[in-house]
Amino acid sequence: MTFLLAILASNRFVDYLADAAAGDLPANLILQMLLMKLLSMLPRLLPVALLLGVVLALARMTQDRELTVVASSGIPETSTIKTILKLSMLYAVFVFLITFFLAPWAEAEVRALTRRAEVESDISGISAGQFREFSKGDMVVYVEQLNRLTETMSDVFLQIRQGEQLALIWAAHAKLHMQPESGSRYVIFENGNRYIGEPGQVNYQITHYRNYAVLLEQGQRETDLTWMEAIPSLRLFQSDQTQYHAELQWRISFVIAAILLPLLAFAVNRYASRDSRYVSVFVCILIYLIYSNLLGVSRTLLKRGDVSAYVGLWWVHLLLLATIVVLVKLPALRAWFRRKPA
Repeated sequence: MTFLLAILASNRFVDYLADAAAGDLPANLILQMLLMKLLSMLPRLLPVALLLGVVLALARMTQDRELTVVASSGIPETSTIKTILKLSMLYAVFVFLITFFLAPWAEAEVRALTRRAEVESDISGISAGQFREFSKGDMVVYVEQLNRLTETMSDVFLQIRQGEQLALIWAAHAKLHMQPESGSRYVIFENGNRYIGEPGQVNYQITHYRNYAVLLEQGQRETDLTWMEAIPSLRLFQSDQTQYHAELQWRISFVIAAILLPLLAFAVNRYASRDSRYVSVFVCILIYLIYSNLLGVSRTLLKRGDVSAYVGLWWVHLLLLATIVVLVKLPALRAWFRRKPA
C-alpha cells in the first residue's frame, strides 16, 4: 500500500510542480492539492493493495510448504477460505467508509482548491509596477499597489482592445473574482472612470462608475456531472438520474472488490508451485486489470443509458465470482470426471 501511494504521490507531485512552474497553481497549494487528491484516490488503491498483500502472503506460504503442512494437519481448505473472507469483510467495512464518506469530501476539497488556484494564479502573475497581459494581449493590466493577503489592487489601469477601438479603465481599487457556476474570471473595478475612443481622435466617451466588471476569461459551466466523484453519497442514493446510479454502483464496486479479490488470490494460488512464486501474482494482476476495465466500460455504458441500472456493473462482479468458483472447484470437477465410469 505504501509503495502504491509513493508511486501515485510522486507522479501527482511532478504534475503539480509543472503546473506551479507554468503559473497555473500557486506553490502554497501544492501540498494541499496532493494530500486531498491522494485521499480521493484511496478507493482505487485499497482493493488492489489487499489483493497483492494476500496473494504475496499465500505465495510465500506455498513456497515454504506452510499450506502443505496446514492441509496435512487435517485443517480443511474451507477454514482458510473463511479466514480470508473474515479479513476481506473487515477490510470492506474500511473501504466502505473511505469510499462513501472520506473520498467524496476530499474530491470536493480538490474542487475548492482548484477554484482557489485559478484565482490565486492570476494574483500571483500580477506584480505591482508591472504590466500583465490577458486574453492573448487584448487586455493589459497595470497595478500600482497589490495586497496579496486580501487579493486587492489599488490604482489599477486596464487597456482593452476591441477592433480599432481602445478602452481604458482606471479604478481606485480592484479585485479578481471567479464565478463558481461557470468558472469565468472577472476583475471588478471600484470607483473609477472608463474611457472609450480611437487613438488620435478627440471624441472619447467618459463614464464614471462605482462598480464595473470586466471578463478576463470565459469558463465552462460546471455541473454536478463535471465533479461527479465529489457528490455526497446520500445524494446518490436519493437520486433517480442514470449518471447518479452509475456513480453509486461505481463506489459500491470498490467495496465488492475488497471482498472478491482476496478470494481470487486464494483461488489462483491453489495452482501455484514452489518454483513459480510470482506466477500467481502475475495472473491475479492480469485478472484484476480485466475486471477493472470491464467495470470502467460498464460504468460508461450505464452513464450513457445504453444498459439498464439493473444490469449496470453487477454482471462484472458476478463474472468475477463465477471465475473464482470455477478455479476453486476445478480440481474437484476433474477428479469427479476421472472417477466417472465410462
